[in-house]
Amino acid sequence: MKHIELKGVVREAGNKAAVKSIRKQGLVPCNIYGAGIENVLFTVTAKDLKALTHTPNSYIVELELNDGKKFKAVLHEVQWHPVTDEALHVDFLAIAEDKPVVIDVPVVITGHSEGVKLGGKLLVSSRKLRISALIENLPDSLEVDTTNLMIGKQIVAGDLHYDNINIVSPKGTIICSVRATRATAQAAQNA
Repeated sequence: MKHIELKGVVREAGNKAAVKSIRKQGLVPCNIYGAGIENVLFTVTAKDLKALTHTPNSYIVELELNDGKKFKAVLHEVQWHPVTDEALHVDFLAIAEDKPVVIDVPVVITGHSEGVKLGGKLLVSSRKLRISALIENLPDSLEVDTTNLMIGKQIVAGDLHYDNINIVSPKGTIICSVRATRATAQAAQNA
């Protein structure tokens, strides 16, 4: 899995006014917890954070704080401003090398579906799947082959199997399907 470096500055817990002044400086308040560490409050620049939040990719975050502490983490939760879509607060989850990591991974659709060749339309319902695996087994993306997908059929998360990876998303989560179009429906009626 891809790694991204992020530098942070440790901060003290504060009231609303303190957090507002942090945001006015172009910084985003953050928190890291998990993997046997105490909660650490810190800030990162909004510009640096966008490399992590405004991409379809998933990353292992190499977090380096100004007090010299380093953590491996994953993006756990982001609180967004309802109007401006700016990150208001970010939670990171510290991870350990020997414990499985639960993370959302992008889905990549491959193959040319038989149903599409017959005139159907491919609908992609899920762009990411939640998986669990050790750090060394985490993929950059999950490939889903649609070659044998016919009109009216779908691929769900329960149909997918990968080595050393557990899919945590519900088994009924629809990944993609091929739907009949008007043209294929008329052709079926005329036949």
